[in-house]
Amino acid sequence: MIKLINQPKEALINLLWNSDTKIKSLLLNSKKLADARNNLFDYLNNLERHYFNIFSDKKFNKIHIVERNNAKECIRVLKNVIRTENEKLTNYSALNKLYKIANKKQNALDSVSEGFLLEFISLFNGINGKSGITESTFILEGSDDEIARKRTVKLDKYASYIHKKMSKFKSGLDIEIDKKRLDSKQRILKYFNANENDWNDYQWHLKKIVKDSKTLSDLVFLSNTEKEALEISTKCKIPFQITPYYLSLFDYTGKNNFDKAVRAMVIPSKKYCVNVYENKMQNTDMDFMGEKSTSPIEGITRRYPHIVILKPFNSCPQICVYCQRNWEIKNIDNTIFSKSIIVNAIKWIKENKNVSEVLVTGGDPLTLNNKNIGFVINELAKISHIERIRIGTRVLVTLPMRINDEFIEILKNNNIPGKRELCIITHFEHFSEINKEVIEAVSKIRKAGISIYNQQVFTYYNSFRYETSYLRKMLKLIGIDPYYTFNTKGKDETIDFRVPIARIEQERKEEARFLPGIVRTDEPVFNLPKLGKSHLRAWQDHEPIMVMGTGERVYRFFPWESKVTLVEDYLYKDLPIYNYLKRIQADGENPDDYKSIWYYF
Repeated sequence: MIKLINQPKEALINLLWNSDTKIKSLLLNSKKLADARNNLFDYLNNLERHYFNIFSDKKFNKIHIVERNNAKECIRVLKNVIRTENEKLTNYSALNKLYKIANKKQNALDSVSEGFLLEFISLFNGINGKSGITESTFILEGSDDEIARKRTVKLDKYASYIHKKMSKFKSGLDIEIDKKRLDSKQRILKYFNANENDWNDYQWHLKKIVKDSKTLSDLVFLSNTEKEALEISTKCKIPFQITPYYLSLFDYTGKNNFDKAVRAMVIPSKKYCVNVYENKMQNTDMDFMGEKSTSPIEGITRRYPHIVILKPFNSCPQICVYCQRNWEIKNIDNTIFSKSIIVNAIKWIKENKNVSEVLVTGGDPLTLNNKNIGFVINELAKISHIERIRIGTRVLVTLPMRINDEFIEILKNNNIPGKRELCIITHFEHFSEINKEVIEAVSKIRKAGISIYNQQVFTYYNSFRYETSYLRKMLKLIGIDPYYTFNTKGKDETIDFRVPIARIEQERKEEARFLPGIVRTDEPVFNLPKLGKSHLRAWQDHEPIMVMGTGERVYRFFPWESKVTLVEDYLYKDLPIYNYLKRIQADGENPDDYKSIWYYF
């Protein structure tokens, strides 16, 4: 894979046609594009029939069933790509590009990227049963004892490999990292002329939120790239917020492999700032999820029959760069708790007996003091048809000292087994965010009988091999259940965080699947604008329909209720796999470890 992604286009063209000489021949021998399309469909249909025809003279039955099954999927995808309907939907014809390249039309090759060619090299190899997904073959032959011994050896190899991969990771519980973070904490306290009592008071942290580049650069070393991005954010009036606690997770001597993920989450990049600024100047609607179209009343969002979102506060202790609600999240100084809006929203919930569950989120509702958040929870608990109240918060990550005794009492008083459940939905992104303070906060909540679930966003910064698996493992050990893993929203401003859908599917199959079932309880999903979650493991919920000249796959998503009612589909243009592989290579990862990524659809 390393060699492949570093080939020039001319070399990739040779590889493309060598992957399937018959396709090149039929493209050359077709007088027009329509003929090429018909001939290619005939070829693919014939190929598919022979793969599973026991009387076939093609000898495909000698190819392992895993390869034949992959060939079937590749044929399906290639058929999708050459359909006229999908060309119309995407306003693009990959087949036309291939036709022109085969016939050496002027500028044909210049109009496509390496990523485009690699997609078709992979598809052509795939349809011919030559994906090379794995060189390993495991044959269960012999007596039961022999098979058991062979299987144990194989499983030991899996476990050893995973352990080796995970052993390079360090959470905040690592002794060296813990010591360095204690040093960071002392530097921050000294800077603000504060003490340990201040540090343990969440309201002190809210008062001292870092919101300007000077304070940030006084406390931690910033690279020139980070400084430039912060200058742009200041000029463009794009807010950033970091709690003193979360800042202590930074390595104050400069960005490294152990803090790059936490830095990326809160320091806006240059691309992010430029995109957000351009959107503002052009009055572009940044409501990617179409929440305004799913809000029956101010403060409420509803996408499902039984559950609604209640948003009492539109800011957070700190602002996450990749947030889906970055269009409405405000600087904490400019946000107020509007009791009248919340009272009206709760009244709406009370009058709608079809709603049995409320997710209290925002912003981060635990930015509010105990009096205000207590009011919201207590009022919801008075509604007889509400069976569950979820609190969506990231304070376990950004401000664990917020989980104080008074708040725990609010939770305990409203969690009544058999009548009403109250639970916490949190948002850990990286194992480096887990430390002693987090464990203390989690333990308080769990001792109160409250369950905690994690919703991870699968971003570039937790997408390397086994990073997310290690996060799952650590979360489960401290008392948090993995719940959802979200594909990063396809927003232009968050391009630095985006990962191909194929990578999250690959992670689930090749990494998560090797963990115990009780650890891999999360479900990978894509959150469709206006419609809700689509499960990424389900072929019936989505399919690739085009490969653009840039190497971007276009997916057609079908809403969760598509088997119940006729609902419009949703088209999504994904990040090119090639771009992702080049980026991880530049960051020190081995693309060969990801070579099967092309065959996740």
